[in-house]
Amino acid sequence: MSGATLAVGFVPLVDAAPLIVAQEMGFASEEGIELDLQRAASWSQVRDMLVLGRVEAAHMLSPVPVAMALGLGGMATPLSAVSVLSVNGDVIGVSGAVAERMRAAGYRFDFADATAAGRALIAAARGRLRLGVPFPFSMHSELIYYWLSALGLPAPQEVDIRTVPPPLMARAIAADEIDAFCVGEPWGSIAVETGVGELLLPGNAIWAFAPEKVLAVRTDWAEDAPVLLGQLMRAVWRAGRWLGQPDSHTVASEILARSEYLDMPAEVIDRAMTGRLTISASGGERHVPGFVEFHRGAANFPWRSQAAWIARQLAARTGLDRDEAARLARQVFRTDLYRRMLRDTGAELPGASEKLEGAVETDIAVASVSGRLFLRRDRFFDGRIFDPSAPD
Repeated sequence: MSGATLAVGFVPLVDAAPLIVAQEMGFASEEGIELDLQRAASWSQVRDMLVLGRVEAAHMLSPVPVAMALGLGGMATPLSAVSVLSVNGDVIGVSGAVAERMRAAGYRFDFADATAAGRALIAAARGRLRLGVPFPFSMHSELIYYWLSALGLPAPQEVDIRTVPPPLMARAIAADEIDAFCVGEPWGSIAVETGVGELLLPGNAIWAFAPEKVLAVRTDWAEDAPVLLGQLMRAVWRAGRWLGQPDSHTVASEILARSEYLDMPAEVIDRAMTGRLTISASGGERHVPGFVEFHRGAANFPWRSQAAWIARQLAARTGLDRDEAARLARQVFRTDLYRRMLRDTGAELPGASEKLEGAVETDIAVASVSGRLFLRRDRFFDGRIFDPSAPD
């Protein structure tokens, strides 16, 4: 079925790039489809667009399809995460007032040490720490909860978590509604640009290879339209491969900057693309290799172990059986569809569908169809390793 137009929902973030680039750089048309990209103001809106059938696919927070499979959030429509769109790409930021207190106590904003940053943030809090995240079921939330809990501040029990759509995060900091936030770029940089906040950490300082966004579809649509699904997946995969090339960053930033997409200066977007982030209004810059990954290290592969990690985190907070949650989550991250739809593209297809999460300290070769796959560093900041096969 060629010449079809697929409606795809997205939230204006740098990590929507694979979908935007697939359309604008011709990868979709090469597959015989067109993408009607529909911008949403919030994650609840893009989820509802997908569930209600207004779009065929969506740029989605990786925990959302898992949460829905566990019966969380009030939506029961089965969704499938058919590929990972992006790895990492989040920043943690603080208000100007919190940054001043942290600096006065001797903290140096190195933008790298999650343990030191977390302890300094906890010490600088005045009362209950108020944290902004874009959605309750998000990698932003999971990173915050994991990080603070590991440092002795039980989260979310002992913190005040507030949901703030990404484009409104800087405004929430300016209005003193939150003390800190975790958000995808470029919205953390906007807090710096407007002088209301400073950046404390990149998300990959907490988990070095966290699946941030996924390409999500309704499971029934995946079953009913396998040809269209394959065309979409291949177009997006090729866009991610192109984005993974350093010489693509300038063009990609200019495309994303357009009014119909992120509608902001290309140079702000380019910071995330290159990993060269301005962390304060005074101009301090930090370089974060692999700040956001669109392709390298099998970044697009929907590891079932990642789904299991998300599910066990969600289950621990909501009182669900953790092993059963992990079992259900594995069915959501569709390694079967990924292998089937991408087998003729040259995509790196791992020999396994699960792995130990947090066990890779440096790039390592692993079994794959091509024999050329190197997994990238995926350490958790506290050194823990998640074994998806171990019972709770």
